[in-house]
Amino acid sequence: MNRTPRSEKTDRLLSYGLIGTVILALCCFTPVLVILLGALGLSAMLGWLDLVLLPALAGFIGLTLYALWRRARRT
Repeated sequence: MNRTPRSEKTDRLLSYGLIGTVILALCCFTPVLVILLGALGLSAMLGWLDLVLLPALAGFIGLTLYALWRRARRT
């Protein structure tokens, strides 16, 4: 199969979107960051986690959907 640079870019976007979504979903829905920041003595930073994690999760989900849309449009 002949891969064009556009399809490689779409595949890269899809992998970045999926990896980012999985990592942020783990941080949002499980206490991974709470435990990690507490163990490092940075528990004062826990107050702003929702302000950063939820928009980042929405952004990575949007990136994944965009990459899937580009892949479907390519075929």
